[in-house]
Amino acid sequence: MRVRRALTVGLTTLVAASLALSGCSSSDDGGSDGGGTKKLTVWLMTGSAPDALVDEINTEFTKAHEGWTVDYQVQQWDGIQDKLTTALAGNNPPDIVELGNTQSPRFVESGALADLSKSKDDLNGKNWLEGLAATGENDGKTFATPFYAANRIVVYRKSMFTKAGITAPPKTIDEFIAAGKKLQSANKADKQFQALYLPGQSWYTLLSWVWANGGDVAKDDGGKWTGTLDSPEAQKGFADYARIYKELSKAPADQDEANPQQSTVFAKGHVAMFIGLPWEIGTATAPDGGDPKLKDDIGTFEIPGPSGPAPVFLGGSNLGVAAASPNVDAATDWLKLMLGDKYQTKLASNGVVPALTNLGDTIYGDNEAAKVMAAAATNGGKVTPVTPAWAAVESGTNPIKNAMTKVLRGTDVATASKEASTSITDTMAKAK
Repeated sequence: MRVRRALTVGLTTLVAASLALSGCSSSDDGGSDGGGTKKLTVWLMTGSAPDALVDEINTEFTKAHEGWTVDYQVQQWDGIQDKLTTALAGNNPPDIVELGNTQSPRFVESGALADLSKSKDDLNGKNWLEGLAATGENDGKTFATPFYAANRIVVYRKSMFTKAGITAPPKTIDEFIAAGKKLQSANKADKQFQALYLPGQSWYTLLSWVWANGGDVAKDDGGKWTGTLDSPEAQKGFADYARIYKELSKAPADQDEANPQQSTVFAKGHVAMFIGLPWEIGTATAPDGGDPKLKDDIGTFEIPGPSGPAPVFLGGSNLGVAAASPNVDAATDWLKLMLGDKYQTKLASNGVVPALTNLGDTIYGDNEAAKVMAAAATNGGKVTPVTPAWAAVESGTNPIKNAMTKVLRGTDVATASKEASTSITDTMAKAK
């Protein structure tokens, strides 16, 4: 789940030029065809995989590939899209790269990534998370594999639930609101109390209720994308969001979950629940800005929908091999290790949803938040439109956020959602 700037360099032109000019690596190590030491260059993003895990994979890889070394480089998210654009279009690109799942469609369609379709079975493709896998596909072929995912869950204070007499997590929106009312009643002496901290522009959360009602943000009709937030189903999602906000929250109507950081608000003691990513639990319980005493008082459950758990937005990352790499076979072997059951299990123990759906929930140990997150991902994980044009919608003035604030301030859902849909249609058309 990462929003990135639109590419400012013509990927297709650059990559095509690169492929025409370079049939092999220009590095001194000789790539996969030259003599002496052969080098595989791997770019992963900061925070994605523990160094110890990557070191273990690299050791196993080099033992199986005599004469090879792995040049592992950790990249920063800030500015990575432009950096990848330049690197993948060069004549000596990194062999393996990590891509945010919202970035992947642009690189896939540009021709910057190698076709991995023939290796899909060897890469555990039958067990991939479907929503994440879709972001690395084009025209029935696979150009990027899932790596890991993360999605939103409801985080709550167990002690407040106990005080309010709530014995089981709510599963539907009606139960969610009823639980919130009990929390409000039990904490009525606290004038700052909020049963749920739900910022007015938390649009990834809105998508859960749009999808739960059968709606979506846009549809593809022969390559032409049209905004669909004004459909009757999507409007029900808007209405559910507005109802929950008005009944349970006092959060700003014109801000998202990062301003202020909702986990920090939660830690101050006047909020019973928020909807966020598991890493936000760490922020809420950190000594600096959080409350360490909360660690044993936090519970989690899936986002409630109209009749059960709602679908969730799958954020996360994919892995791809540069089309201009001379080491595609070796890079694929490295990916086989990363996407195997052994290392995906170890990756899951770091608190993310693995790329694979066949590992069960014992891989998370006693990490309740990870188990809940994984259940939500496999039961109803979805993504935003899989097209490079979508990035333009998320960047700049997001029309979905604007529509949400308008609805919460009194504009009728039909009007606000129509404006958002029209903006999505126009923005995606211009971005193509």
